Amino acid sequence: MEARATLRYARISPRKVSIVMDLIRNQDLDKALAILQYTPKAACEPLLKLVKSAAANAENNHNMDKNNLYVAECYVCPGPTLKRIRPRAQGRAYRILKRTSHMTVVLKEKE
Repeated sequence: MEARATLRYARISPRKVSIVMDLIRNQDLDKALAILQYTPKAACEPLLKLVKSAAANAENNHNMDKNNLYVAECYVCPGPTLKRIRPRAQGRAYRILKRTSHMTVVLKEKE
């Protein structure tokens, strides 16, 4: 039995998100929430909401015990990239890539 939550098209680079996801993978729910709350990274805010959403799904939809949950898997995939133009000297233009992410968190119960 597993509970999952996904966040699609988040306006943050997948590389930044994966650094924080490595911190919470295979951690208990309480410890993962504490790590996300006190880590000063931009990816922590959407990930904290995502983990809380997965915990609510586990409790309400699958009747799982909140005290026995842990982060079984979490992964991030790149979403579509928004392409923007930055004006430069002498009429040139540089491209700016604004990357997006699809995040998934899966919670399971400990045996």
